[in-house]
Parts: sequence; structure tokens; C-alpha cells
Amino acid sequence: MNAFALLKADHEKVAGILEDIEGTTERATKGREELFTRLKNELDVHARIEENIFYPALEEADETRDITLEAYEEHRLVKQLLEELESAPKDDERWTAKFTVLKESIEHHVEEEEGEMFKKARRVLSEEEIEALGERMQEAKRSEKAAGTA
Repeated sequence: MNAFALLKADHEKVAGILEDIEGTTERATKGREELFTRLKNELDVHARIEENIFYPALEEADETRDITLEAYEEHRLVKQLLEELESAPKDDERWTAKFTVLKESIEHHVEEEEGEMFKKARRVLSEEEIEALGERMQEAKRSEKAAGTA
């Protein structure tokens, strides 16, 4: 499993859930709750595999260090927004506004990751390393799902 293909597939799945949530209204609290739970679970697993497997492989190379450190910070911001959204009433217009900020933050992060980061990563990682990272990330995702933490 290619690391970039795995991450892109995750990004597409998250984008679909974001679109589904965006299509809800404040009155659809049950639907929002379910979709938000799915979104949070997907993002939690995705962030863990990036932070524990993918980013450390890029952090040491000069060419990818800065963008990797920025990605960690973007993850921190997204986690904070997720935490605030999780505890806030889903039928509040402020929830909707905060969700919009979350969606825009994720879209920016994905655009930067798939564009600049992946391009630089291809220059510092061999094909074998890219495949090995993908296998490790896939296995970590499987383990989390089997353990029920996903």
C-alpha cells in the first residue's frame, strides 16, 4: 500500500463526511451527531497514523522539516476545534460557524499536504520507504479498528 494513496483515500472519505455535515441544518441534531462522530473517528485515526508513522519519516529531512512541523500545528488546531464541537450543542448556529472553520482548516491542510508535502516527500523518500510507510499505516489502522478505538 502506497503511503500517499492511503492518505489520499482518507482525505476523500473525510471530505465526503464534511460535505454530508455541511448539508445538514441546526434541526438535524441526530444526523449531525452521527456524522460528527464518524468524522471525529476518521480524523482521530488519520491524525494518529500521520503523527506516529508518516510525519516522523519526514521530520528529519531538511526539505520536509518545516512543512511537517506546520502540519503538526494544523493537527493541533483541528483537534481543538473537534473537541469544542463535540461538547457544543449541534443545534446552535455557533456550532455551524465553528464547523465551517473546521472544514476550511481541514481543506487547507489537505491541499497543502497533497500538494507541497507529498511532492517534497517523494524527493526525500524512496519508493520502498513509501510502500513500507503505507503498509505500517494500513496495519495501524487495522489494529485500531480491531481494538475498537476507531
